[in-house]
Amino acid sequence: MIKSMILASMLIVPAAAQGYSDDDIIWLAKNVYFEARNQGVAGQIAVAQVTLNRVNDRRFPNTVREVVTQGLTKKSWRGNIYPIKNKCQFSWYCDGKEDKITNWQAFNKIKKLILTYTTSYSIIDITEGATHYHADYVYPDWADTKTKTIEIEDHIFYRWE
Repeated sequence: MIKSMILASMLIVPAAAQGYSDDDIIWLAKNVYFEARNQGVAGQIAVAQVTLNRVNDRRFPNTVREVVTQGLTKKSWRGNIYPIKNKCQFSWYCDGKEDKITNWQAFNKIKKLILTYTTSYSIIDITEGATHYHADYVYPDWADTKTKTIEIEDHIFYRWE
């Protein structure tokens, strides 16, 4: 009972208290939902941590939304900017599929996990500073240029030195 009360109190702490806006939390939850909703808590936290590690790395944009949506873009004849298919940092954002949340129960569970994680006073980076990852069934060109840190479920994580 006490454990559930403590967890519940952690969930209602505003994310902004730890430096994350509501927009950051939503985009972080969306990224975890589309990248790792089929994984356990460790895999989901690892994807969230990579996103946050990028936010804190000068080589990447400095907001969660900008990190998640980073990629090559093109301008339409009307002047609108669109991501180029399969040229984004996180594949779900520009894979050509509709980015619609279909399992709201899973999304809300992930959002609660993100709120708990980002409002924690002692975040432990289980990825050891990873800024990149990929599924274990692919081997991207960039993998040889990064330092492998850990494997969690079907993802392999790397740090950019």
